Amino acid sequence: MNPYVFMTDSDSDLPFRYVDELDMTMVYMPYILDGKEYFDDLGRSGKQKEYFDNMRAGAAPVTSLLPTAAYVEYFEPCFKEGRDILFVAFSSQLSGTINNVYAARDELLAKYPDRRMTVVDTLSISAPQTILILKAYELYRQGKSMDEVAQWLEDNKLRAQAWFTVDDLKYLRRGGRIGAMAATVGTMLDLKPIITENREGKLVSSDKVRGRKAALRLIADKAAENIDDPAQAMTIILHADAPEDAARLETMLRERVPELGEIQTYYVGPVIGAHCGPGTVAICFFGKERPC
Repeated sequence: MNPYVFMTDSDSDLPFRYVDELDMTMVYMPYILDGKEYFDDLGRSGKQKEYFDNMRAGAAPVTSLLPTAAYVEYFEPCFKEGRDILFVAFSSQLSGTINNVYAARDELLAKYPDRRMTVVDTLSISAPQTILILKAYELYRQGKSMDEVAQWLEDNKLRAQAWFTVDDLKYLRRGGRIGAMAATVGTMLDLKPIITENREGKLVSSDKVRGRKAALRLIADKAAENIDDPAQAMTIILHADAPEDAARLETMLRERVPELGEIQTYYVGPVIGAHCGPGTVAICFFGKERPC
């Protein structure tokens, strides 16, 4: 048994098959739909399309912080077993959730002073976080120490990139990412923002183009510019119930970077999807450090 536990959260959108196959502990994040609380199951239920169809029909899911007490319930069994914890967290700049992680850690370390817990703020969310998790997990499986794996994550986390666009600006407006006026004007002019995670772990708009096709082309261009080693890119295309556009995006990317190997394509999870909305598409990969 490894002397420490490799743990992360479902805001990574890590497909459930990895959780089943690997010795990895997952913290499942909550969301509320039609007044009922659910937890992201990483696609296990197979209801992703139904979720986004409900959003198109007017459902407005909201997300919430996992409380400190819930993190204590996840962490304490590890300490009771005499194992330390490496927790690979989603970006602190997108939610205050990580503060509850720190609070739970501090509470438990006071109770278990011989234990250790390292928290890595990946400055990522969704598939870029997944990419970092899978690459770091390989080091964990090789027997690298907690300090070694954490240091690799710190040294390489800015190499995990995402470039995406949304289909309807109202979801960004609802989440406070853009103002009502900007959303109205953007919709009228058919403007599509190109959004990326920056070096601070925030979501920023790098460009705006008119029309969906132009947005897909620019996303593919941005990815091609920033993939430095196709063999190590671990490319993932995400979509919020937009499989045709995801397929177009893969074709565009392979035209630009023909040396790419396997490209995984799967759904955005419900927590992330609540903020970006149906029709979102993204290219995520491991490449150069983030340009902004």
